This record gives sequence, C-alpha cells and structure tokens, in this order.
Amino acid sequence: MSGEQSGWLDALWFVACVVALVVMFAAALRLRVYGAGWRRWVLRLGVIALALGATLAANVAVYRHDAHLDFTREEAFTPSREAADIVRSLQEPVQVVYFYQKENAAGRAAVTMLELLERLNPNLSVEAVDIDRNPGRAGAAGVQLYNTAVISTATHHLQVVTTDDREVALGILRALRQRQPVVCFVTGHGEYDIDNFEFHTHFEGSHTHSHNSEGVGLVQMQQHGLGRLRRAIEKLGLEPRKAELRPGQPLPKDCAALIDANPRTPHIPAEADVLRRYLEQGGSYMLLVEPDFAIDPRVAAVIADAGARVGDGVIVDPQEHYFTDDQMIAITRYANHPVTRAQALSFYPGARPVEPAPRDGVKAVALFASSAKSYVALDRMRYHEAATTAPKRAYSLAVAAEGRLVAGASPYRMIVVGDADFASNSFFPYLANADIVLAGVSWLLREERLPTLKPPVEVLPLVTLTNAEVRWIFILTVILLPGAVACAGLGVWLWRRR
Repeated sequence: MSGEQSGWLDALWFVACVVALVVMFAAALRLRVYGAGWRRWVLRLGVIALALGATLAANVAVYRHDAHLDFTREEAFTPSREAADIVRSLQEPVQVVYFYQKENAAGRAAVTMLELLERLNPNLSVEAVDIDRNPGRAGAAGVQLYNTAVISTATHHLQVVTTDDREVALGILRALRQRQPVVCFVTGHGEYDIDNFEFHTHFEGSHTHSHNSEGVGLVQMQQHGLGRLRRAIEKLGLEPRKAELRPGQPLPKDCAALIDANPRTPHIPAEADVLRRYLEQGGSYMLLVEPDFAIDPRVAAVIADAGARVGDGVIVDPQEHYFTDDQMIAITRYANHPVTRAQALSFYPGARPVEPAPRDGVKAVALFASSAKSYVALDRMRYHEAATTAPKRAYSLAVAAEGRLVAGASPYRMIVVGDADFASNSFFPYLANADIVLAGVSWLLREERLPTLKPPVEVLPLVTLTNAEVRWIFILTVILLPGAVACAGLGVWLWRRR
C-alpha cells in the first residue's frame, strides 16, 4: 500500500471513530434503563462498562491509525513530499538522533517534522535529544552544534546540521549508499568550472541585462560556473571530479558519468576517439552545448552515432518563451522519459536544435521541444530578419539516447542539450531547471528508480510567468476588468435616462 493510500485510510479510521463516538453519545442521551432494584443497577453498570469499552477501543483505533491534518495553505506543518517519498522507500533500518535546543523554535519544528516522517515507515527510528539537558549524550556522539541530525545505518554514520527535513532526507540517501559514484566534469576547453562561486555570474550594465555576447566587449568577467550543481551533487552522495580528454589515454575507470558543460575551444580530433572508447565501454555522457560553439566534425560524428544530431543556429519561439525574450525558451510539455517525468516549467536562455538520430541498436528520444511556431536563426543578434523566411515548426532542444555503438560493446547512455546556461549558477535553482539536470545525472548513473530529491538552494522567492500568462494577465487586468466596469457604468446611465 502506498503512503498516500495509507494516509487516506488513517483519515477514514479517524473519521469513523469520531462518528461512532458521536452516535454513542447521542444514543446514550435517549437510552432508558428499565427494571427495578438490583437489576436496574446491573443494567446501569453494564451500560457504563460498554461505553468505557467502546471509548477505549475507539482510542486504540485512533492511536493505531493516527491521522495528521494540516489546514495551512503552505503545508507548514507537513514534511516535504520528497522527504516523505524517501522515507517510504526505506528497505533497511535507519536511526536519526536529532540534537536540538528545546527553546529554539526552528529546532522544535524540525523535531515535529522528523516525528511525522517516523510514522511513515517502521524502518525509520527518530529520537530527539535536548543538548542542554543531555550534554554527555551529545559529547559521546561528537555533536558540537545545535540542530544536528546524527544518521546511522548498518554501515555508515554521518552528521547533518540543519532544520530542514529535506536536508535530513538527503543525509539518509548518502548514508544508504553502498558506494560513492564519481561524476567527472570535462576540463581543458573553457568549460564551466565546478569550483566557481555559487552566485549570479552574468553581466549587468547600462546596455541591458544580458547573458549574450553584447556584454563581452564591455567587461572582462568570470564565466558562468557550476558551483551550485557541484554542491547539489555532493549533497546527493556523489563525488564530483575534474577530468580531461587526453589523446591516447582512457578516462578514469571510476568515472560513472562524464559531463561536458559548455566547451568554448574546439576539441581536437583525437579526443573524439577517447569519447568513442568511453561510450563503447558502457560510459554515460552528458553534453551541454551553446548555440555559438562549433563542434568538431569527428566529435559530432561520435555524437550522431550515439543517437543525437546537433544543429546550428539559435531557436526563437515567439509563443512559448520566458518573460519577453523570444530566445529564452519556456518548456511546459515533456516526453515520457525518466529524466522529464512529472517535471514542471523549465526554461533555456538561448538554445540550439538537437534532433534524435536513432538507428539499429540505438534508441533516441527527444526530451522536450519548442512550440510549433518557433524557428531557427543563424544570427542570434539579427533573429527578427529570419522570422519571415525560416520554416516554422517544433524544434527539439534535448535528446536522451542509449544503446550500443557497435555489436558486442557495453550499453551506454547519453544526454545532449542545446543549452548550457540553464545548468549554471545563474539559472540552476529556478523553476525546474535543477530537477532536469539532477534527473539527467541520475538517469546516466542508472539510478532513475531511486527517489529523487533536489537539494535546497537559497534563492529569493519569485513569481514566474510565461509570455502567454503575462499576456492573459494584461488582457484581464487592463482590458476586461476596466472594460466591464465601464460597460456597467454605461448601462446604469442608460437605464436612469429612461
């Protein structure tokens, strides 16, 4: 039985017990005890005993089928869905000892969330310890800070300092890992650096807010980084590492996945052979490539043999774009694939087309595409000129492929996305961008069946709207509502003139 079905069943038990008690109370008010003398007293005692027994049974039923009700719109007193899914999936015992200060409101709230999670699975054991009252217990566990969760499994022990139930759930995932997969990031071609600072790294100037080439001539700036992605990978229990495509040398054998995020200088032909051997040995590869990058023909041939064909130009979508930028593609519909299943709105600031190229032994799927009114412009600075002549159709932005490059080779997996900025520090935490990247990494690692959880990233709250939503809000608030008021006033004026 799923956790959602169990919750509904507990709620039905609770409602049934309350209804039974109300019915018993109403019946007792109208109950008449007949007889006289000792028989009357026996009947009275029997009714009292029956009522006490029924009340005790109802309390036992309610206790064993306790229901948690949260009437706040934000579900402030309910554990996050991701943390609950992870707890429900536990197959082995996990103990969480949470050290907190009883006077601290955030610590008490965290204890409440952990106790609610404990109800979801008997394999999770939660114990709350007040450090001020039990300093010896904290010292024995090596705890030095308030709000520290000590997570223990049969083989691992780790500490997580947090008041967020999602962080504790991430700690549980790390503690349950039997091995620590290595995610290698390609370097040597000006790719995004995983050691980059975790903040917005684009250019702000008098010309405009831009991530494009117009800011390059005005200021020398640090490139976008993948610091936020690196930290998210570490919180998931993975090990990020840098690697180079060295001609004549194979990639490290422990590279469970290889990510090449926004190369800026061309690959040399010999590096294509390194990539081909890696895929033939069953490797997993993710390429995030920008529209203005010229892919080496031999590397493009390897990618095409693996199931993806990278096109030229930048996709322009006048219909489905984010805010007012036609080149910032907004995606709301996805293919039925483990990477994109149940994903929300994501956006891609400047993307090139990537089409699937399936063949015998290779399965390729387009993960998401632009709207049917989009087109491709070869010059992103003069894209308006191509609007009248370029063919209009839906263009795929990302492809997931798997199979065997040659007969007898190990099965590989590959993801190619025609944009890299969406995974950078600037855009990673917003909307579903982080979910797409992390789900892609999980699929490459062949962990798509495991519960997924995006590590929390600190960002300011935003209201995000697509261009269509902005247009309808404008029509409603600026045209329809004032127009309705004007029409009502005109109608009243005409009616009074009669």
